[in-house]
Amino acid sequence: MNEVEGIKRIKKLIDRAKAGEELVLGFFGGSITQGSLSSEPKLCYAHRVFDWFEKEFPNAKFHYVNAGIGGTSSYFGVSRVYKDLLMYRPDFVIVDFSVNDEEAELFKETYEGMIRRIWYSDTKPAMLLLNNVYYDDGRTAEDIHVEIGKHYGIPNVSIKDTIYKRMIEGIYRRDDITPDGLHPNDLGHELLAKEITDRINEICGMDVSDCQEEQEKEPVTANRFEASLRYTIENSSPILSGFRADAREKEGHLDFFKNGWIATKAGDSIHFELSGARTIAIQYRKTINRPAPVALAVLDECREKAVVLDSNFDEDWGDCLYLQPVLSENERKDHILDIEIVSASEADKNSFYLLSLIVS
Repeated sequence: MNEVEGIKRIKKLIDRAKAGEELVLGFFGGSITQGSLSSEPKLCYAHRVFDWFEKEFPNAKFHYVNAGIGGTSSYFGVSRVYKDLLMYRPDFVIVDFSVNDEEAELFKETYEGMIRRIWYSDTKPAMLLLNNVYYDDGRTAEDIHVEIGKHYGIPNVSIKDTIYKRMIEGIYRRDDITPDGLHPNDLGHELLAKEITDRINEICGMDVSDCQEEQEKEPVTANRFEASLRYTIENSSPILSGFRADAREKEGHLDFFKNGWIATKAGDSIHFELSGARTIAIQYRKTINRPAPVALAVLDECREKAVVLDSNFDEDWGDCLYLQPVLSENERKDHILDIEIVSASEADKNSFYLLSLIVS
């Protein structure tokens, strides 16, 4: 595995930590990164890795940025990576979307766009790719993520090859480390953190002194998503007919359902004009508070190909930031997009909430 460039960055990070520098440690991913099912935030794997850095390098000063959002994929990640992570200028980033992405070409492309935005950002951060797993069946998007990581020389930590493998061998029972087959408990988060810090220690012992300087690489995929934009009330002005802008102040990246558009009645609509788009996805709330309104998304006035946006969520774990693609093309074109409420009633327990459009 050609991980030379990634190894050099991690060794440089450790040298800076030993020299007592001030460093920003970033963690970017889904619910496991956010800390789901740890008994308190400081016991999630991300904060445990942060604690390890503080203990190992007491003369350095570290800042902690946890940009995990549960139930989200790299498709959303590539559009939010600057505002939630890169604007803090991280020196080290761990990325994990392996149980939220599907093993498909679309997610290989969104993942690569996201990785490129981090890898080639101003601070040139050291990186590790973390690949978590479904403990009941071993499912993970690790293969497509590792393919991207290999291309850029970024080391990875495979939970399928370590903790999951030891569970299959009988060293752990599933219920010892995860109550639901996916999200780690406190012990599971501790084991994740140890795999990461062991990998960092392993890398520190490697010799890459004779290697050439890294050069920017051509993408593996069509890479349409690297410059993805997320349109919200902060940066777009669609035509509103019944929809209204949500003016409540947003408090941090986990305050999800703010700065979007709200509709409650059949016939309410919102109209976007989008220039030079190749891909468009609609991000809206699917809610467990049913019943809730249903909308149609009509692209370029073609109602026979309209996409249903049903905000009723069949799961029970909480409201979801659902992402519905409505356009995937290779050529940039101008498009119009209309979203119209087609089903709503006084019995509805929640409104239709449009969070954003993600356009590339």
